[in-house]
Amino acid sequence: MIDKPLIIRKMNLIAPDLQKINLLASAGLSRYLEDPVSEDLAEHYLERAIGRMIDVNFHLITELGHPPPRDYYDSFLKLGELGLISRDLAIRVAACAGLHNRIAHEYDEIDPVLIFAGLSSAVTDIPQYMHQIERYVSSLPDSE
Repeated sequence: MIDKPLIIRKMNLIAPDLQKINLLASAGLSRYLEDPVSEDLAEHYLERAIGRMIDVNFHLITELGHPPPRDYYDSFLKLGELGLISRDLAIRVAACAGLHNRIAHEYDEIDPVLIFAGLSSAVTDIPQYMHQIERYVSSLPDSE
């Protein structure tokens, strides 16, 4: 059974990180690159937001009776396949799963321009993801 309070809680945790992502992205690339703390903050906020989105993905997919996706990337694609989010959005946000892995597992040096590009994508894609998931969850009957 889909745990609506769990999903709402995750969305409520994503929202403040998204505000901070917006602040970092709105500063522009040159200012971002000049500030040595910006990249660390960006990585932190992106990792948390994307991780929570992945948690939501796995919960929805498995509670709808499907096997767990083989990886984080596929978890976004599966949501698109199931119609929980649009296919176009699923493809765009699936790319953030790779960024999440690079950040979380510290694969070599991560190009700060790549992190900034992730911020810029997150500013538009995460709110769309949240809206589409919230719309789906609000269409579900309340559990008794």
